[in-house]
Amino acid sequence: MDGPDPARDLPAGPAADLWEPVLRWYDGHARDLPWREPGASAWSVMVSEYMLQQTPVARVLPVHAAWLERWPRPADLAAEPTGEAVRAWGRLGYPRRALRLHAAAVAVTERHGGEVPASYDDLLALPGVGDYTAAAIATFAYGRRHVVLDTNVRRVHARVLAGQAVPAASVTRAERDRAAALLPPDAPTAATWSVAVMELGALVCTARSPDCDACPVAGTCAWRAAGHPAYDGPVRRAQAWDGTDRQCRGRLLAVLRDADAPVHLSRLDAAWPDPLQRARCLEGLLTDGLAVRTSDTTVALP
Repeated sequence: MDGPDPARDLPAGPAADLWEPVLRWYDGHARDLPWREPGASAWSVMVSEYMLQQTPVARVLPVHAAWLERWPRPADLAAEPTGEAVRAWGRLGYPRRALRLHAAAVAVTERHGGEVPASYDDLLALPGVGDYTAAAIATFAYGRRHVVLDTNVRRVHARVLAGQAVPAASVTRAERDRAAALLPPDAPTAATWSVAVMELGALVCTARSPDCDACPVAGTCAWRAAGHPAYDGPVRRAQAWDGTDRQCRGRLLAVLRDADAPVHLSRLDAAWPDPLQRARCLEGLLTDGLAVRTSDTTVALP
């Protein structure tokens, strides 16, 4: 990648021993993603952050492209019924994110003149935005200096700095302080550093098959120096899918999403065999605002 050298003129010190190799690695290995393009809008970044929560990049790319083509500005989405957001969300999973993104688009339109705000506090006040998402949008859309801690970043920090295979189950105060101490002093470089560490975790320092030979900071990695000790904490069970309420809800929602009119309950009967679980999951969809009753015997997207 051509352009200015993000590692130039960084101050010397322990953190700088990590900054320069990671930034140089990112300069040559960053993926070409639409929300990272120089002309990408803050709305594109915001949509990507909602979609990327617990969802791989490969699955997000086509939905993100279709979403931005249909709704290039927050006001365009805000003018649509919430059901259209759920329909366009497709099979990304966790469809309540679609409702929250729609609500955020309405809030951006009403409170901020249709422009995604740059302030962390303003972002945090939007529906569906927590600490990570507010920091990520401010950092990646506006080049602000914030601690951005996603799963990939936390794993890199845990291995390189603490010698641990995986980070704690939830973010600790010590972890946040350590990440803050690692931020380069100027905002543009700090923003690049944040996305560079994230990319390093996504492509090299992966959860299952880390490629230490390709890592730019392998020589200073505490986990590698310790012989890659395995995780020895509490058992972390993988989330089940087959037969769960999540799977049932997804089946029912798929029927509603593919229909152009209200759906008779008999069609939902065909989508899931267990009547008690089906009724429970349908009630959950109604309660969450992902579906609405249109008569005693029909339901639809909101």
